[in-house]
Amino acid sequence: MNLNLRAILYLAAAVAFIIGLKRLSGPRTARSGNMIGALGMLLAIVVTLFDELRVGIDLYWQWVVLGIVVGGGIGALLALRVKMTEMPQLVAAFNGFGGLASALVAGAVFLKPALGGAPLDMPLDTMITVILSVIVGAVTFTGSFIAYAKLQGLISGAPITYKGQQIVNSLILAGIVGFSVWTAVTQDGLPFWVAGAISLVLGVLFVIPIGGADMPVVIALLNSFSGIAAAMTGFVINNPALIIGGALVGASGLILTNLMCVAMNRPLTNVLFGAFGSADSSGGGGGAAATGDKRARSTTPDDVAIALAYAEQVMVVPGYGLAVAQAQHAMRELDKALQERGVKVAYGIHPVAGRMPGHMNVLLAEADVPYEALLDIDAANALLQRTDVVLVVGANDVVNPSARTDTGSPIYGMPILNVDSARSVVVIKRSLSPGFAGIDNPLFYLDNTQMLFSDAKKAITELERAIHDV
Repeated sequence: MNLNLRAILYLAAAVAFIIGLKRLSGPRTARSGNMIGALGMLLAIVVTLFDELRVGIDLYWQWVVLGIVVGGGIGALLALRVKMTEMPQLVAAFNGFGGLASALVAGAVFLKPALGGAPLDMPLDTMITVILSVIVGAVTFTGSFIAYAKLQGLISGAPITYKGQQIVNSLILAGIVGFSVWTAVTQDGLPFWVAGAISLVLGVLFVIPIGGADMPVVIALLNSFSGIAAAMTGFVINNPALIIGGALVGASGLILTNLMCVAMNRPLTNVLFGAFGSADSSGGGGGAAATGDKRARSTTPDDVAIALAYAEQVMVVPGYGLAVAQAQHAMRELDKALQERGVKVAYGIHPVAGRMPGHMNVLLAEADVPYEALLDIDAANALLQRTDVVLVVGANDVVNPSARTDTGSPIYGMPILNVDSARSVVVIKRSLSPGFAGIDNPLFYLDNTQMLFSDAKKAITELERAIHDV
């Protein structure tokens, strides 16, 4: 392939990445943005394969084709079978495999001279990049799968801590630096593999003390790590598309991480080292209506249906409970039933609702909820003061008034959806259990709040039926 043509095609792929990423920033354009980015990656792969032929590299096409078929088949299967509740786990797994791929490619570059019987004589800057690719990729791999295990419930979602944890992590990090310097100076294989192995351990210890409440931040940060590892690997193998694509993912992941931290009003250091969030929001079955001397008022689907049917403005505040119950389609049907009666329906979306950034947007988009009905936190709070009924579906910490009023609360200062400013609040929840932050929610006991103790899908389906009988 002509070098000028190669450069132009790589530039076209990079432009597709940038346009795709830009369009991913809005729910209305996200689908086309994803397609544009995928086409850019396809172009980059094709150009890379033909470029390898140009320089005379013997490609084992049977393995290339097999990789495309197997990888594409697995991707298609996951796209068809993975539920929306499992999307955060899938994103975590993708991050992990991205980090592993970068580490393996960089490791192969390190191994190649030895396998060919030649001594390793790599420039220092290349050697440093190889080492960093392996370290960041290894941390991303194990860290992402610990996040996956927490999200999937394979291990506790609560922070896992032990005495002297930060000291141990610091020693491990110092060991990685030491073995990396040893590798860069001597280009010896032993310290290289030791540094990689210790990095795998660091990835595990890095994520286990982070609680479920901070999973959106962790997912965004590990996504950034996978991009950084890919960009470094691009420098190792001198591939412009990989450098640009990795840099875009790394930068956007860091920006998203910062946005998530701002949404929780907590610095990244507190998220990573604060061991925040010790409870599971799913709660147990059966809804106790009282906790100590505090009493929550329970209600029935028929009573809620009457309130909804005669409201002018209704706002739905979705949370992870909506995703767990797979209730997004039932919610859309309830939405339609209300609009047929002339009721205006909007959705208040908190940036950290759910288990990953944009979780609620993706969930509701799947149910064909109009994009213009999805309001960010500022627009939602402005409308809440004029809202007749708020329907909180499986959300907890993001509507907890303690964030405004209790200076001793761990979530104090976190921007929340001020649902208590509406005339009436109905919370659909299986119990009075705390959210990911592990703290009680005073909203449940306010005079204008009623609790509908039920599974979200069952409750919303009953509401939709009752609306037609009003």
